[in-house]
Amino acid sequence: MISQKDYSIKEIIQMDACTDCTVCVDVCPCVAATGDGKLSGRYRIDRLRKIMRARSPFLKIFFGDKLLSLEQMKEFSETVFRCTLCGRCQESCPSGILLRDLWLSLRSDLVNSNSYPPKIDRIAHNVAKSHNVFDEDNAERADWVEDMRDPPDDNYIRKKSEVVYFTGCVSAYFPMAQGIPIALAGIFDSSGVDFTLLGEDEWCCGFPLLGAGLQDQFQNLIAHNVEAVKSKGARDIVFACPSCYQMWREHYPPEFNIYHVTQYLEKLLDTGRLHMKELPMTVTYHDPCDLGRSAGEYLAPRKLIRAVPGIRLVEMAHNRENCLCCGGGGNLEMIDAGLSADIAKSKIEEIIKTGAEAVVTACQQCVRTMTSHIRKNKIQLEVLDIVQLIQRATGK
Repeated sequence: MISQKDYSIKEIIQMDACTDCTVCVDVCPCVAATGDGKLSGRYRIDRLRKIMRARSPFLKIFFGDKLLSLEQMKEFSETVFRCTLCGRCQESCPSGILLRDLWLSLRSDLVNSNSYPPKIDRIAHNVAKSHNVFDEDNAERADWVEDMRDPPDDNYIRKKSEVVYFTGCVSAYFPMAQGIPIALAGIFDSSGVDFTLLGEDEWCCGFPLLGAGLQDQFQNLIAHNVEAVKSKGARDIVFACPSCYQMWREHYPPEFNIYHVTQYLEKLLDTGRLHMKELPMTVTYHDPCDLGRSAGEYLAPRKLIRAVPGIRLVEMAHNRENCLCCGGGGNLEMIDAGLSADIAKSKIEEIIKTGAEAVVTACQQCVRTMTSHIRKNKIQLEVLDIVQLIQRATGK
């Protein structure tokens, strides 16, 4: 029998704080896309409380709950892993339950109970074997530099530097997202930023393992990445990926100054190192879940967008802490690609209603998810990472 070791005392107490108000049902993008209430936080907590009572001989006397069979646990896991971990349920919970953290602990519990979707094993295998979630050759992590018009002889892999740009797996390997690091390298060059890449010494940050419930498998990644940054003598690390930024912010030792790229570009803007020309466009901004609800950063990206001469920013009906997920988080694409696509469809429909000619975001996964949908459906809408917007404005 599995113990309660995957949950903190605080999480166990919070399970009973749920009042069955159903607010989490109303705001869940997975429920909205499928109409299936079993994907909601309310269902998840109700089932989890029964599991916890059944595991406790004392509580079982009073509640009479029976342990779920392995088949029932696996059926439950299918609902738990069909979730983007967007955190909107947590943001909306009147009882203040830290639901996103609870879902991560629940996933870990299900993995330790041997009740999880088989595709989770692929994530673990890929990262262990290739140090990236896509099982690509990690020696090719910085190959995107070769696609630049005039790359430097050292390909930005320098022995020592003040700043490390931690590229992230998606931008490193997906052509649809590789324009983001190319744009940022150009901005850094024109702004005089002394930076380096880690190249093949950059390993996955560990976020996909965290979301897969494999919380005991990323300590070696953390140790390796910390030593790789130290070897460069760097003080600052910049992330264009909110998930990498969030992983370092919450799980890595606080030995460096860490910045999401919007925060670092804001510094360049404030010190007069960003020089932008007029760019007449109407855009809307999509708040990435891991940058907005998870890290609380809503101001820096909007400040950057509004700093571009000629830009008109129009907000979506749901923005900031209420922003609708793009469908790309929580490893959902790997577990249920169809559901991920349905969530992206709702997101794009809301964007179109703003009348904007482009949607700007600050996440390589959001760019990839939304771009995939508009290309597949031949929708006239441009998707830009904020780095690409600033690059366009600087002309670099």
